[in-house]
Amino acid sequence: MGWIELTATIFGVLCVWLIIRQSIWCWPAGLVQVTLFVYIFYEARLYSDMILHIIYIFLQLYGWYHWLYGGHARTSLPITTLSGYARAAWIGLGVLGMMALGAAMHTFTNAALPYADAFTTVVSLIAQWLLARKKLENWYFWIAVDVVAIGVYFSRELYFTTGLYTLFLGMAIAGFFAWRRSWQTTAADQVVVTA
Repeated sequence: MGWIELTATIFGVLCVWLIIRQSIWCWPAGLVQVTLFVYIFYEARLYSDMILHIIYIFLQLYGWYHWLYGGHARTSLPITTLSGYARAAWIGLGVLGMMALGAAMHTFTNAALPYADAFTTVVSLIAQWLLARKKLENWYFWIAVDVVAIGVYFSRELYFTTGLYTLFLGMAIAGFFAWRRSWQTTAADQVVVTA
């Protein structure tokens, strides 16, 4: 893939670094990354990932808007958490979605790794939606995606992308802890204000 994969990798790292910092600039950086990955995954015959990145283009635009105006009275969005029921529902949806998409890709395409590719696609969509909603749990889903993606991309000889997702794994772990600290600080401030 050469320079296209390298450029996508650079913008991917920049995007996640900005997400960890809760910077609104993560969304335009992400737009560049996901647009380039549409082409990369088409060439690698990772069709689920290609479809995922087409959807990401729209989710990037939604997240950009929602982070700016999704908070109370159309203010910037704070970090929040999911209920236990919502967490279980998202996990169940991920498993069912992976099985359905994997079976479809196995049956109807020449996809290289249909079920692993489907896992990264479905769980990434869940993670991206939770990220756009600024839910702390988005990081759990990204960590799972990164672990599987590292194996998928390495097996397809996408070495820059393998390196990117290895870095993403470390960044996702760091992002979880940074967001959790921010969420805990905000929650503590709210307790003090209401007390």
